[in-house]
Amino acid sequence: MKKRRLAALALACVMALTTGCSSGGGSTAGSAADTEAKTEAGAKEEAKTTEAGSGEKVTLKIANYAVLEKGYDEFWSSVKAGYEEKYPNVTIEWVTAPYGEILNQVINMAGGGDRVDCIFSEMIWLPALVDSGLAMPMKDVLDESFLNDYYANILEAHSIDGEVYGAPLYVSPSLLFYNKELFKKAGLDPEQPPKTYDEMLTMAEKLSTLTTDDGNKVYAFGQPTASVIVIGSSIQAFAANFGGKVIDDNGKLTADDPAFKESLEMLKLLDQKGYNPQNAKPKDLRNLFALGQLAMYYDNSWGFNGAKSINPDVVNFAAAAEPLKGGNGDGASTLQSHCFAAVDNGPEHVEAVKNFIQYVITPEVLNDYIANIAPALPAKNSMKDMEAVKNSPILNGAGDSVEKAEPVYMFPTLSEFNLELCALSQAVTVGGEDVDTAIEGFKTAVQPLLP
Repeated sequence: MKKRRLAALALACVMALTTGCSSGGGSTAGSAADTEAKTEAGAKEEAKTTEAGSGEKVTLKIANYAVLEKGYDEFWSSVKAGYEEKYPNVTIEWVTAPYGEILNQVINMAGGGDRVDCIFSEMIWLPALVDSGLAMPMKDVLDESFLNDYYANILEAHSIDGEVYGAPLYVSPSLLFYNKELFKKAGLDPEQPPKTYDEMLTMAEKLSTLTTDDGNKVYAFGQPTASVIVIGSSIQAFAANFGGKVIDDNGKLTADDPAFKESLEMLKLLDQKGYNPQNAKPKDLRNLFALGQLAMYYDNSWGFNGAKSINPDVVNFAAAAEPLKGGNGDGASTLQSHCFAAVDNGPEHVEAVKNFIQYVITPEVLNDYIANIAPALPAKNSMKDMEAVKNSPILNGAGDSVEKAEPVYMFPTLSEFNLELCALSQAVTVGGEDVDTAIEGFKTAVQPLLP
């Protein structure tokens, strides 16, 4: 299309010049001026078309569960409006489903021949999207300079077999959120959160004796264990605090790792003491924290929005700290992100997806989002000095936890593997199994899932 427009423009210029030179009454100077004006107008139109894309009308199907969620919907509406204004040839059509259903919906739609163009994805969904033939390498989508601006370790975390398949909007390790008001009520220093699991247990003894003003129990510490795919990664992060891994960088199962066992023993102890709400999802912990019934808990930074949407006053008592150090570990965590995955539906659509991703992942679009909706750390070098990050009390508490964060090993059955990790955590808590027995059952269950 672009070559045809340039050819037509050149032909128009030749015709204008020819008419000006052969006409008896026409002025050559006037014809030249007209031609120059037309050429300039054509150049402006060409520049506008290049900025907006090919000019072909494109409907961009973007799968996005967040447009259904309170607190996020207004942001994505503004993204749609801003992008469509900048690229008037493209119309965004949201494909929606609740968080726990959107991945399967996208894959099932593709099986029926209806493929979306882009997915707002959890990082850990990438293996399933690649295995289903949907996600395409980001080197075939994004401008090279845009892709190279990401931190190298973050690109590695979004890679499968050496290929980058996700473009992260932002990243977060697991952070320790804590309630400063409950700390004061328990006689603890609200400016001195625990740094190790031993310190946490000492503080938990005091915090667990508290009740809310209306008499409800206060839980001392929260680690989610319910059967949700992303919780499997949270359990891997819990193990990383102790220096443990459940699967190594080569895809080998390391469930007999003593540090991994030590993390499960800690999880069992938290349950036995009644410190940790049983079988909780992240949203359950956010709810308890927002209502003043949970003193400390692990969550990704953007989970703060969930608590704030329940109780806006959470901004007055919440603080965040680095993950705890357990055993011989250094408090490392795993990295999570919200990222975009792209689907190859032809050059026009891929071009529109590229423009969409490179429109959203900019300080101009994300600064207010990170400041007011979902605190998170930028994944790109050029965004490291964003005002939203420098001014955030939540993100300031993250310390160097991103640098210490370890990527989750990516393989096609990671989602099923993570659910088995959840089952393991439930076995040692609500199931009452001893840790060694539960690990043996876990090893048997995941054997068919290993890469």
